[in-house]
Amino acid sequence: MEAAEFRRRGKEMVDLIADYLENIEQRPVYPDVEPGYLRSLIPEEAPEEPDTYEDVVKDIERVIMPGVTHWHSPYFYAYFPTANSFPAMLADMLSGAIGCIGFSWAASPACTELETVMMDWLGKMLKLPEDFIAGTHGQGGGVIQGTASEATLVALLAARSRAVRMILASDPQRPETGITSKLVAYSSDQAHCSVERAGMIAGVRMKKIPTEQSDKYAVQGETLRRMIQEDKAAGLIPFYFCATLGTTPSCAFDHITELGPICNAEKIWMHIDAAYAGSSFICPEFRPLLNGIEFADSFNFNPHKWLLVNFDCSTMWVRKRSDLIGAFKMDPLYLKHDHQESGLVTDYRHWQIPLGRRFRSLKMWFVFRMYGLKGLQDYIRKHVELAKEFESLVRADQRFEISADVVLGLVCFRLKGSNEVNETLLKRINNGRKIHLVPCQLSGQFVLRFAVCARTTESRHIREAWRLITQLAEEVMQELPH
Repeated sequence: MEAAEFRRRGKEMVDLIADYLENIEQRPVYPDVEPGYLRSLIPEEAPEEPDTYEDVVKDIERVIMPGVTHWHSPYFYAYFPTANSFPAMLADMLSGAIGCIGFSWAASPACTELETVMMDWLGKMLKLPEDFIAGTHGQGGGVIQGTASEATLVALLAARSRAVRMILASDPQRPETGITSKLVAYSSDQAHCSVERAGMIAGVRMKKIPTEQSDKYAVQGETLRRMIQEDKAAGLIPFYFCATLGTTPSCAFDHITELGPICNAEKIWMHIDAAYAGSSFICPEFRPLLNGIEFADSFNFNPHKWLLVNFDCSTMWVRKRSDLIGAFKMDPLYLKHDHQESGLVTDYRHWQIPLGRRFRSLKMWFVFRMYGLKGLQDYIRKHVELAKEFESLVRADQRFEISADVVLGLVCFRLKGSNEVNETLLKRINNGRKIHLVPCQLSGQFVLRFAVCARTTESRHIREAWRLITQLAEEVMQELPH
């Protein structure tokens, strides 16, 4: 394909994308296919001779679309949102065209420098302490990771490295293996499974801190303090705590104003995972949910969830960048460049697990400029209002109950009654393929999660979803033995 054809095909693809998104609610939100459906639809091997572009495009509808779960349908209420906006898509096209691999400043100075500035822009929107902003006298800064799972692991590895260095500084004869085998990390029993997985990858034990419904599923300071003292008495070395702001099951918030001082006093690295909820902190009315950030060593959330920046864009800040770089720095000759020791540049390869990285900050630049802070705040507030509307519909129906506080865009609800009846209801909902939800478990109860996800969701979609849910609930309840 030459440039002239690319111009034509590019315009056609933009039309195809716009048509897809404009008409997405006409499609069943969840695919009706069996595992392995795709293999029989395409040849066993790649073609020897090139196919025509027309043939490839025809196969999008024939091969791909039948197996797509439409995350951007206004009838998609599963998991948490994944962001989608036209400015971000345009920026992604430009990023693909520039095609740089920004592992160092020299590999593409604009790629590095725009990222540093965009992380400062976003940090200021969140009113982060100056320690986390690169363009200050502080020692911190921000980096774009691929996912929150990566950020959690990177923070854990940096914490492990720091803990080992601190112990060796006071006891140089101690073998390093004797230290790492004693390290213990903590997270809430409500934390995302990726936190536990980070512990497995890092080879450290990870303990789950129990939470209670009466505490709104938040980790309490006293519980953490007690576990730390018990583990120290048993000869273990507490070194890392992952606090969650907006847990996956119910959007619960750990009490970081209580937990932070405990971690600071014990020299435990406190990482804050706010993957979903973090976007809301740009709104003054939700910013108090981040109070206690001043005690954190690192903080992460996903603009690719709820801030209109398409996947992947997971933003992470650290209080002391030397803690992060100290854990990952490798400098082979082929990656060295003239400016790296000047103190004026950032080489992001030292801030992450992979070496290569895409020009992801272009998406932030386009979105922040084309929406403005006010447009982004309006978007968050609209989703929260829609969740509140759904909550009020649930509360008005005596057959249902709300299972957790509705703080942002997630409503946890269930039919009053057994877990089995709720499992049956969810199966009916998803088998109908008109709307899509996923469950969670809270205090042993099977609970339905209703997350406002799509950029185009309106009040009419919420009401239509509730009409479907109540209709199916009626059917399920009529089938119960009397």
